[in-house]
Amino acid sequence: MNAMQFLVGIIFDLFLMVVLLRFWLQLVKADFYNPLSQAVIKATSFAVNPLRKLIPGLGGLDLASLVLALLVGFAKMSVLMLMFGGYWDAMQAAISGALTVVKEAFSLVFWVLVIRAILSWVAQGYNPIAAVFDQLTEPMLRPIRKIIPPLGGLDLSILVVLIGMQFLQILVMDLLR
Repeated sequence: MNAMQFLVGIIFDLFLMVVLLRFWLQLVKADFYNPLSQAVIKATSFAVNPLRKLIPGLGGLDLASLVLALLVGFAKMSVLMLMFGGYWDAMQAAISGALTVVKEAFSLVFWVLVIRAILSWVAQGYNPIAAVFDQLTEPMLRPIRKIIPPLGGLDLSILVVLIGMQFLQILVMDLLR
């Protein structure tokens, strides 16, 4: 039972992360022609494009992707309730789905920051994935670098943002409970 619950949950979570990544890419106006951006767009366009006809963007925000993320969270919780709980409560599924989106957003930012840090150590020359990760994370890291400059080639801004993200995640999850 736990193995199936894990499998269903991970399938929804992976798609949710891709949808959230699409929203984030458009939010920071990342390079649309980058191979990673193209892969994300192709993986989500089957669901985002029909929603765009109903939900227009607002001030540069891709609301269709955000609504899709909430729908995926709702669907995940609904499927888990029906398959493993034996009941379905729309309100509980909606609230749990929204919390899932928030949790996955924090997780996505965490992993992008960690991967960016690792790529900065091993990537030689131009790397298209590293370039997109730079575009995604630079708006968060730049203000920290103004306060704490790199020390002897070691950039501590990623560590500071990771600690801040963990603090925010704990704070937000405690407030939402």
